[in-house]
Amino acid sequence: MDSQIITTFAREMTSILKNIIPLLTFVLLAFAPAAPVWAGDAFTIVLDAGHGGKDPGALGKRGREKNINLDVTLAVGRLIEQNLKGVKVVYTRKTDVFVELNERAAIANRAKADLFVSIHTNALPGGKQGRGSETYTLGMHRAADNLDVAKRENEAIMLEKDYENRYEGFDPKSAESYIIFEFMQDKYMEQSVKLATLIQRQFRVAGRPDKGVHQAGFLVLRATSMPSCLVELGYITTANEENYLLSRQGIEQLANSIYQAIKKYKESIK
Repeated sequence: MDSQIITTFAREMTSILKNIIPLLTFVLLAFAPAAPVWAGDAFTIVLDAGHGGKDPGALGKRGREKNINLDVTLAVGRLIEQNLKGVKVVYTRKTDVFVELNERAAIANRAKADLFVSIHTNALPGGKQGRGSETYTLGMHRAADNLDVAKRENEAIMLEKDYENRYEGFDPKSAESYIIFEFMQDKYMEQSVKLATLIQRQFRVAGRPDKGVHQAGFLVLRATSMPSCLVELGYITTANEENYLLSRQGIEQLANSIYQAIKKYKESIK
């Protein structure tokens, strides 16, 4: 082939490529799937201090569950507000008032929350001793101990007016009432378990005995439309546990564990 023909061909191909490459680039960018982006300024977490007002929760020799729950909840909220940019904290209560279980979930739903964390304190009957922290997600309660914890926390509805009708005949003391939870599907289960696992991991870091992640039928979690879990901080009916729960050190360590777990959960969101 004549060198002049080759030169002319090369020149024409270069001209064509100069026109095609920008077009191809535009097409690829226009139709490429967008990378998942988390809107960091739209993250809301609802912190729920269990019990309150006329509902004291579990009782120890010196303390009441409702006060421990509130102290730790407010401490968690302060840590989030001081350290996590773009995160809004909503509280179901910030004082010693009674808030109905369905209203706690409604507060979270109205806030369009990304997370719901309900904070409680455990107890055992008959002088039994218990130590450690555990975290629950909504689900089937295959262990009798899980059912007992759910029954105790759910009994708060009996302080509400007309609870039989408002909760559609649900009896917190009846095992048969919990059959409904066997048929409920929680589309947020994976995220809820992830958060609960992170909380338990941070409790271990703080030196708390790890009682694990469990599932049970908590009414306060049933109506929430976001990943949610319920934390049992420790046993108010065990003397050294109660002392820890009432101490400034205990409150700060427990609050920091929950805060660190929330922080890590948030960081994992794309």
